[in-house]
Amino acid sequence: MSQQNQQSAEAMAPVPSGACVRVTHGFYEGLELPVDRDWFVIGRGRGADAVVPEPTISRAHAAIGWQAGEGFFVQDLGSTNGTLVNGNREKHQVLATGDEIQMGKLRLRIQLPSDQ
Repeated sequence: MSQQNQQSAEAMAPVPSGACVRVTHGFYEGLELPVDRDWFVIGRGRGADAVVPEPTISRAHAAIGWQAGEGFFVQDLGSTNGTLVNGNREKHQVLATGDEIQMGKLRLRIQLPSDQ
């Protein structure tokens, strides 16, 4: 298999099941959401996959994504208040189980499948 075909196959790899985010602080505290697609937008706008009516987050604040070869990651989508991962402001950060993402007053804890 050529390198280009191998990269295409990796990009099309299915998202591993079992990933989720749990709201640990803020609106919907205790809510657990499965991350079952390769691009999962969190924000207060109607176009987000997880709509959270929290005025301190942007309409499309950040996304949790999946990329074969990289794993799960969080990416800030140009939000006003930024996205923190474990207390550090990040634009793009690969995630691990237990990482905390903060968007405004909203805090999320990441749970990833062991086979990612």
